[in-house]
Amino acid sequence: MPDIGGIAGDRLKSFIERIERLEEEKKALADDIKEVFAEAKGNGFDTKIMRQVIRLRRMDKDDLDEQEALIDVYKRALGMLPSAESAAAE
Repeated sequence: MPDIGGIAGDRLKSFIERIERLEEEKKALADDIKEVFAEAKGNGFDTKIMRQVIRLRRMDKDDLDEQEALIDVYKRALGMLPSAESAAAE
């Protein structure tokens, strides 16, 4: 392919074809993941919770600890958990 407008046609085509192959692989993997979730659901697992656990496992430990601490603070502020003072008094 000739260069057109300063663009090497062969090089561009190579990139496009590689991306297309990777997109096909990505779709196949997504289908496989969907099947695993369906199997887990069929065995009684809550897939929404499984997705949350997977997201948490990807997080950096320090970020996860910070997030969990903030969730506890927010829950206490909303009365969803006993306050730190009442928990210490017990």
